[in-house]
Amino acid sequence: MESAPSSQVKLELSDTAPPSTVAPPYFKTDPVSRSYRLRYPIYLPPLSDDEANWRIQFISSRGNEYFCEIDEEYLTDRFNLTGLNTEVPYYQYALDLVTDVFDLDADDDLREQIEKSARHLYGLVHARYIVTTRGLAKMVDKYKKGDFGKCPRVMCEGQPLLPMGQHDIPNMSTVRLYCPKCEDLYNPKSSRHASIDGAYFGASFPSMLFQVYPGLVPEKSVGRYEPRIYGFRVHAAAALARWQDQYREDMKARLRDAGMEVKYAEDDEVEEEEEDDDEDQTFDPKERVVGDAASGRMELGV
Repeated sequence: MESAPSSQVKLELSDTAPPSTVAPPYFKTDPVSRSYRLRYPIYLPPLSDDEANWRIQFISSRGNEYFCEIDEEYLTDRFNLTGLNTEVPYYQYALDLVTDVFDLDADDDLREQIEKSARHLYGLVHARYIVTTRGLAKMVDKYKKGDFGKCPRVMCEGQPLLPMGQHDIPNMSTVRLYCPKCEDLYNPKSSRHASIDGAYFGASFPSMLFQVYPGLVPEKSVGRYEPRIYGFRVHAAAALARWQDQYREDMKARLRDAGMEVKYAEDDEVEEEEEDDDEDQTFDPKERVVGDAASGRMELGV
């Protein structure tokens, strides 16, 4: 009987390593016991393209759910990266890491600095990418799925939110969540998202999205909460008066901080009333003496 080819040689299960000519390099001889007699080798497949892709790993990490994947063609176009080389330390190394061509044998400290710069570079490029046609389409998909959360306002009825920054300059403010229904800004619920720089999304992103996709603009929230006491609605004039009083006090505080003392007409009226009260309470000693004498004559019947 002819012997089987070497590629079809059946390995005998044992505690010893198989010959290097037969076993692939990704076979490990560390056994895993199903019983005290049977031992099987562990097969570790090579890394897939997604696992070796830095961008996939970045957007898959916890806390980076707001980001979308930037196309490699966009990252390799130098025109899209104009001006970023002065804002990102180790710019070229960071770009090589983001585009998966990094091959520098760096120590741990330098590698950590380059990794930090790569995340910062990705965020700055992300702000430019999401206002392009391709980037807007990706963010719309995430918006429809509610990846950015829902509006906490009850009257908005779970309206999906959009991430945005209040400034386009890095390190000015963290990311905010914009509700297109009540047109207000909210802080992210998770602390992982609350630390993201708002410049990684930019201040123009929500407006640009609804300009390109006007059909996604929701109807404005008409309902408003009405305060009530034992079922009776609080009179609107009372709320207006409270608002006016609070606004007046805030204005006075701002003027005092600016070194200006400005009196309102209401303040003059209050001062006049206080002066009138003081005049009524003051008395002349001579009048007191005359009054005492007159009362004495009345008591004597004079």
